[in-house]
Amino acid sequence: MIRLGIDVGGTNTDGVILNDANEVLGSAKTATTKDIFSGIQMTIKSLLEETKINVKEINVATLGTTHCTNAIVERKSLNKVGIVRICLPSGTTVPPLLGWPNDLVEKLHAKTVLIHGGYEFNGIPIADLDYDELKKSVDLFRGQVDSIAISGVFSPVLGDQEKEVARYFEKELPNIPVSISSEIGSIGLIERENATILNAALMTTISHVSNGFKRALQAEDIHANIFFGQNDGTLMTNEYAQKYPIYTIACGPTNSIRGAAHLSKEPNAIVVDIGGTTTDIGVLANNFPRQTSLAVEVGGVRTNYRMPDIYSIGFGGGTRVYLQEDAWTIGPESVGYQLTEKGIVFGGTELTTTDIAIGAGYMEIEHTDLSRLASIPCEKIYPDFVTLIEKAIDRMKTSAEDLPVVLVGGGASLIPTTLKGASRVIRPEHAQVANAIGAALGDISGTVERIYSLENQSYQEVMEEAKAEAIEEAVNAGADPDKVEIILLEDFALAYLPGNAILVRVKAAGPLKI
Repeated sequence: MIRLGIDVGGTNTDGVILNDANEVLGSAKTATTKDIFSGIQMTIKSLLEETKINVKEINVATLGTTHCTNAIVERKSLNKVGIVRICLPSGTTVPPLLGWPNDLVEKLHAKTVLIHGGYEFNGIPIADLDYDELKKSVDLFRGQVDSIAISGVFSPVLGDQEKEVARYFEKELPNIPVSISSEIGSIGLIERENATILNAALMTTISHVSNGFKRALQAEDIHANIFFGQNDGTLMTNEYAQKYPIYTIACGPTNSIRGAAHLSKEPNAIVVDIGGTTTDIGVLANNFPRQTSLAVEVGGVRTNYRMPDIYSIGFGGGTRVYLQEDAWTIGPESVGYQLTEKGIVFGGTELTTTDIAIGAGYMEIEHTDLSRLASIPCEKIYPDFVTLIEKAIDRMKTSAEDLPVVLVGGGASLIPTTLKGASRVIRPEHAQVANAIGAALGDISGTVERIYSLENQSYQEVMEEAKAEAIEEAVNAGADPDKVEIILLEDFALAYLPGNAILVRVKAAGPLKI
C-alpha cells in the first residue's frame, strides 16, 4: 500500500510518499499559498516528479490541514448556526454564546432556542421533550441557518434526548447538517456546547476542503481513499471528517508528534516541532500525543473537547531578531515563507533566527552570504535561542527526570543536539517533513469519555462497555475491526457526585481498513 501524506502549515506545505514498509520514497516542501490548494498541487507534482511512482499505486491520500483553524481565527466561511439547548426548566442562567468574542458571534448569525429536557448526572430525566417546542424551533430555523448544534444537560451520561432531537431536525430540515454535543465534548455543558457550535459552524469549510483536495488529486489522476488528520494523532475518513470538522483543529502538531515517534523509534519523548513561524512542543506517551486535561480556547472560545497538550512559542526559522533598547529581542514576528527573500544571508534586510544560526556556525545553507552578518554578534545572540527552547521543554515535563527530545520541522537544525533537561537529543532523517509523515502514517481511533454510575453496574461491566464503545467508534471512523486495540484506559472516582460515579476515558486505535 502506497500512502501520500500532505500537511498544510502556515509557512510550508509538506508532502511525503511512503511505501508498504512505511519508508519514505520521496518528500517535498513548498511554500503555502494564499488559496492553499495550489500549494497542495505543487507539492503533489514535486513528489511525483521525484519518485516517478505510478499514481495508480497510491491507495491512501491523507491531509493535515489548517483550514478549520483559519476559518475560526479569521472569522471566514462560517455557517449560520441554529443552537438548541435541551435544559428547561433549568440551565438558563448562562445563555449560549456568553463570553464569545463579539466579532465571532456576529459571523454566526445564530438563532438560539432553549427547550425542555436534559438529564441528572445518573441519567434520570430532568424533563421530557416537548415536541411543540421542537416544531417552533424548526419554523425558526427554516431558511435562516446552515447547520444546527444540539446540546443537552449531562448528555455524555445519556445522549438519548440529543439523538431524538437530531432525528427530528434531520426529518424536518433534511439538508441541514446536525452536530450533537455528546459525540464531541465532555462533561461541562457550556464548554461542550461551545465546541458543538464551532463544529456546526465549520461544515461548509470542511466540505470545501474535501472537494478541493479531491480536485488536487484528480488533477494528477490520483484516485485514492481520502483521510484527514485529527488532533489526537490519528486519521479519520472523509465521511467522518464531514461530521466532525472540529477534530482537524491542531492536527498539525499531532502529525509532527506521530511522525517524530516513527522516525526516532522513541515511544515516550518530548517533541519539539520548529516551523517557519512557531515552535510547538508536545509529549509522546506510548507513541501517541499526550492529551490535555484542561479546557482549551479555540479562537477565543472556551471548549472541553479532546485536544493535544501543546505549548507553542513564537520562534521559528523566519522569526525576526531585532535590537530593542540595547538588548536583542527574538520575535514573535516572523517573515514566514518569505525567509529566502527577506533574510539577510539571502540578500534581504530582515535579521532572522536562520541568519543568527548560520552566523554562529550551527547551520549551513547553500548560496548564502555570511559576510552580510559581519556586524551582527551572532555568537552572543544564539544562546538565547537555546534557553528559549530549554524553558519550553521544562514547562512540558511532569517530573525533573531527563527525557529524550526529538527535534523535527523545517527549523529543526536551528537547535543544537545537546539541551538541558534532555537525556539525548535526536534529529532524525526526514525531520523536516515529520508532519507529513505523521499524516500519512496515522491509525484510526475512537475515544470515549463518560460518567458512569456504579449503582446498577459493576466496575468490570462499566469498563467493558466503555471499551466496546471506543472500539465501535474506531471502526465507524474507518479502522480495521480485526486489528483495533485499546491504547488508553483510565478511570477517576468523582467524589462530588452521589451514586458512586466514575469518569472513564478509553481510546481504541487500529490500522486503516482499505
